[in-house]
Amino acid sequence: MHFNSLFAVPAPVRMPVFAAGLLSAALLLAGCGSASRQVSYEPEAFGSTNTHTRDYEATEAQTCEAARRALLSQGYMITAANADLVTGRKSFQPAAEVHVEVEFRVVCARESTRSGKASRNTVAFATALQDRYGLKKVNNSASLGVGAIGSLSLPFASSDDAMVKVASETLTDERFYDRFFALLDRFLEGPEAEDEAATRPEETPVVSPAPAPVPAPAAAPGSDSAPAVTYPVTSSPNRG
Repeated sequence: MHFNSLFAVPAPVRMPVFAAGLLSAALLLAGCGSASRQVSYEPEAFGSTNTHTRDYEATEAQTCEAARRALLSQGYMITAANADLVTGRKSFQPAAEVHVEVEFRVVCARESTRSGKASRNTVAFATALQDRYGLKKVNNSASLGVGAIGSLSLPFASSDDAMVKVASETLTDERFYDRFFALLDRFLEGPEAEDEAATRPEETPVVSPAPAPVPAPAAAPGSDSAPAVTYPVTSSPNRG
């Protein structure tokens, strides 16, 4: 045996071409999978305050009470209501296996001036959260207990239907909130109009002055007789 053969460096092992191709394809698929898992969302601009807010010339309690009546008129179930907060929930069924719930939340805050003094105006903040549920079937396999070998799974199975939340989103449609605020404005103006009508002074009926009495004719000069006075005569029925 030669000395050089004991310390000879082995030749590098070459990877077959098809194995390298498979490796590159696997890395490409892994990269595509990670890219598809990235969440795509609309970034917040914080540029407009007209979608979720409105100003009203009323107190906090009056504004939230009008919001409560507006939600009740549209079939919302009120879950909380006080002087500065109103929440309601409503269920929808757009498809046979799809269930949607909308939770509406209105916060009434007193608007303050730059001098720090509170004004009569109130700002109403409205937000609607939509939860979507889908029907999911859960398979339950039947098992039979055997003393010698333990439990034995049988081939037949049963399935149960369950509603699972699949999405949750805050509604940002301006037309949706425009319709709500218009309805709130209607309920807010109603009680105020009734209060103004109740506090309005009643009109005094105009009574025309009574005609002046006609003076009796004066007696002739040199006559001692006074003018005759005529009295009404009431006829009595004949007896007899």
